[in-house]
Amino acid sequence: MVLILTLVVIALGGNAFLRKNDRLSEQWRNVSIASGVIAKLVEEGYDIVLTHGNGPQVGILLEWMYGGKSKYEPVTLDIADAMTQGWLGYMLQQSIGNALSEKGLKRKVVTVITQVLVNRNDEAFSNPTKFIGPFYSDKEVRELAETTGWIFKRDPRGGYRRVVPSPRPIEIVELDAIKNLIEEGYIVIAVGGGGIPVVRTDKWLHGVEAVIDKDLASALLASNIRADIFTVLTDVDKVYIDYGKPTQRPLEKLTIEQAKKFLEEGQFPPGSMGPKIEATIRFLEDNPRAKYASIGLLEEGHRVVKGDSGTIIVKN
Repeated sequence: MVLILTLVVIALGGNAFLRKNDRLSEQWRNVSIASGVIAKLVEEGYDIVLTHGNGPQVGILLEWMYGGKSKYEPVTLDIADAMTQGWLGYMLQQSIGNALSEKGLKRKVVTVITQVLVNRNDEAFSNPTKFIGPFYSDKEVRELAETTGWIFKRDPRGGYRRVVPSPRPIEIVELDAIKNLIEEGYIVIAVGGGGIPVVRTDKWLHGVEAVIDKDLASALLASNIRADIFTVLTDVDKVYIDYGKPTQRPLEKLTIEQAKKFLEEGQFPPGSMGPKIEATIRFLEDNPRAKYASIGLLEEGHRVVKGDSGTIIVKN
């Protein structure tokens, strides 16, 4: 068992891996940036648990499968969630391991394929809001909606994307294993893509068609393991008011009370910044040990974790 000093949960956005107009091969570049951030923090004595989104990747995977549906039956969303956990977990595990080796650090990295319990009656199943997949033009959306039956909404970043149900996470099934690995000194990658959504029927677990928001699942994990800091690294440098409007302005610091007020005013939309803000609030309210949460740009990750860049969210 190792002595845990400052425990940080870092949630990497799926859009930080694969940005608008990026090719899939460019994910390695972004993963390498993240790995450099992690290695530097480990070198400074931080203990790290890493989570990640999968929105772009799971949507692309399902689109590939739909294109070949005349020959092969497409998998369900829960299976696609599991596949992207392995896909992105492998990339992070290898890249972080290499970055640690370069610094002469002997810490090991492990990926836990994680199931997350949701409520089968969650209202999200009748109101899809979670963006997945690439961006589409108006013409592409009309064609895809007609041929696939998928639902599309406009992403605040611009363009249309597919939306799917995003039920709230209730329980992390593999939590005890994650805790044991942390105590043994591993850098753990868990609840990838928000985890594989499952429901419990009598004694059994069953997967459901959904993508859990990775920020809410990450906050649940961070609270359950009593992390000191919860950081969301994404493709925007700060949290903004009036985002995308001529009046937009960045926020350097937010209290829980201010964050709740802006949420109520609709400043942070569902499927985008809204879950990130809600996740930081949950972490701070549910975890007595929590020091602060922060949101910022992947490339500035080291400074965002320390509260020197991005937006910091505090209890009061």
